[in-house]
Amino acid sequence: MKSRPNILTIAGFDPSGGAGITADIKTFEALKCYGLAICTANTVQNDIEFKACYWADFEVIKCQIEILFDRFTIDFVKIGIVQNWKILNEIIDFLFEKNAEIKIVLDPVLKSSSGYDIQDLSLRAESRSELDKVLDKIYLLTPNYNEIEKLYADKTIEETIQCISSKTNLFLKGGHREEAIGKDELFTKNGKYFVLNPRGQNNSEKHGSGCVLSSAITAQLAHDFSLLKSCFRGKRYTEKVLSSNKSLLGYHKV
Repeated sequence: MKSRPNILTIAGFDPSGGAGITADIKTFEALKCYGLAICTANTVQNDIEFKACYWADFEVIKCQIEILFDRFTIDFVKIGIVQNWKILNEIIDFLFEKNAEIKIVLDPVLKSSSGYDIQDLSLRAESRSELDKVLDKIYLLTPNYNEIEKLYADKTIEETIQCISSKTNLFLKGGHREEAIGKDELFTKNGKYFVLNPRGQNNSEKHGSGCVLSSAITAQLAHDFSLLKSCFRGKRYTEKVLSSNKSLLGYHKV
């Protein structure tokens, strides 16, 4: 039997199971990967309400990374919520110490679907500098429209896309678009552009759908599909979750 690739998710814990590391692990399992998880935040939330976020200590996160890399071969990491850009940079640097060839997919969760601000995104010079460093190191960034507007708030969307895609690959999720909802766009670091249109009309809103999509893309990358193919297959898997039922919590089919 062929062994499954290991994927590490570094993200928050959602007790409702719809987002964060709980959703990531479900996605990895359904897509025939083995999921490892490190919790960056213990959240007080369900599928409709987000009340609080208690951040994990960086030294604990670092020790967990250490012991996992001592035991497992990990070539792909998906990162969700992290307290700030500085800590995120330190996490990324430590990951590269453990595996210099590692590929990181970053889903920049800045605000919960219920409106809770998770990160302080001030445009202070040091914050902007840390963000730039992050983008230079990761393989893929997967923001939605609300998130990309906040990453460089002093720039237009077009300027922000150009800035980000000059540093890393950018998958812009279309779930929050005012027009053409569900149309995703891939901007590669080498200047290529692709549109991924939605399929089917039975999709319904789901808590944590952005987490599922970024994890599904990471899983496809771990199976050695190209970036474009991984994004396409990840999108199709997410659509299956979106159409699995009419509630806010989707089902994952193995």
